[in-house]
Amino acid sequence: MTVTVTVTEPQSWALIGVFATIMLGGMTVMTTLLMRTVTASVNGLRGEMTGLRGEMNGRFDGIRGEMNARFDAMATRIDHLDRGISALSRRVWGEPSGE
Repeated sequence: MTVTVTVTEPQSWALIGVFATIMLGGMTVMTTLLMRTVTASVNGLRGEMTGLRGEMNGRFDGIRGEMNARFDAMATRIDHLDRGISALSRRVWGEPSGE
C-alpha cells in the first residue's frame, strides 16, 4: 500500500506564507533581543565612564590644590629671597638701610 500526497497550489502558498511568517517572526525576536542587549551594555559603559570621570575630576582637584600650595610656598620663598638680596645690595653699595 502506497500513500501519495499531492499538494495543491493553494496549499503550497499557505505553506510558503507560514514559513515566511515564522522566519520574519524569528528575525524580529532576535533583533529585539540583540537591541536590548546592546542597549544594556551601552548603559553599563556609560555608568562606568561617569564614575571614572568623577574620580578623575577628584584627582585633578587634589593635584590643583597641591600645586597651588607649592606655588604659594615658592612665592613666599622668592619674597624672602628678594628682601635678602635688597638688604645685601644696600649694604654693598653703601645705601642707608631701611632699619
